Amino acid sequence: MTQTFEIAVFDGDGIGPEITAPTVKILERLAGASPDYALSFTAAPAGASLYAETGESLPDRSMEIARRADAILLSAMGLPDVRYPDGTEISPQIDLRKALTLFAGVRPVSVRAGQRSPLNLPEGQSIDFVLIRESTEGLFFSQGNGEVTKDEARETLLITRDISEKLFRFAFSLAASRKATGRGPGKVTCVDKANVFRAFAFFREIFDAEASQNPDLIADHAYVDAVALWMVQKPWAFDVLVTENMFGDILSDLGAGLMGGLGLAPSADIGLDHAVFQPCHGSAPDIAGQGLANPLAMILSAAMMLDWLGTKHLNTALSADAARIRDAVDRVVSDGQSLTRDLGGTAGTEEAARAVADILFAA
Repeated sequence: MTQTFEIAVFDGDGIGPEITAPTVKILERLAGASPDYALSFTAAPAGASLYAETGESLPDRSMEIARRADAILLSAMGLPDVRYPDGTEISPQIDLRKALTLFAGVRPVSVRAGQRSPLNLPEGQSIDFVLIRESTEGLFFSQGNGEVTKDEARETLLITRDISEKLFRFAFSLAASRKATGRGPGKVTCVDKANVFRAFAFFREIFDAEASQNPDLIADHAYVDAVALWMVQKPWAFDVLVTENMFGDILSDLGAGLMGGLGLAPSADIGLDHAVFQPCHGSAPDIAGQGLANPLAMILSAAMMLDWLGTKHLNTALSADAARIRDAVDRVVSDGQSLTRDLGGTAGTEEAARAVADILFAA
């Protein structure tokens, strides 16, 4: 029996619509060829451009579409010259995380053996780990509500037991599934600064409690500054890293750097009932409308969406197509003939997306 899933699509700002269109086209072709699932796409207007036109960055109607959808595909959001009155950027993606309690920000970092990386990896060495960033609390908790006077400014970091327990259960579950499929040793590393801040000692205590419930998995700790060092020195040593919101925000970009740039960095923000999938990069208004944007991170984010839907709804066809997309992107990157400028190539958006599609739909 065919399962049908509704996907809310946020086109985004800047290059957002340019990388969304070929991604949705690939998803439509995959679903059209599958007897096991169908996808229905519903546009959900939001973003900085909409705010500039209407004074709304995330209309109630778009929020309703997101709540109703089985999954949310969100493109690059925000424009540097469009801001709220308090000076902060328009960021509906953060509003969605908070409104839908999307506590687990999943940032995979993968470099196959033989692929290019700024690290010049040892021959035969690959990188395959996942950074999980708590996405609703931490130092982002007081976003837009910080206290500023003439002489000082304050922002509040919040860590709660409720969200942390959900976060760590998710992290250990992911490590277990990676171990079962041979992608990792089943190790979860808590990344914190527990030697300085009581909030992170609290965070680590909750982590240790969850670790005790998973004796078949490995659990350890590392300070965030040390992890930044080791991500450069020995990134192949990691499996699953779990950390606070701001730390994760910074480390995820370092992870993208290991892969060659944000153009290859997909992401997901996952809660108990909802999930958003989007590229890690920004809206790049300086190249918008020129057909130069890299669509690969968006396409990989769509693969993460299919994988999540497949796992949640026990639909192996979705997970199989997710794996096909990842393999096609890996082959395009390894081949190097259809890479965009950010990856050292000369291809445009359509050429890069077409190279992925040609592999997926080869006769």
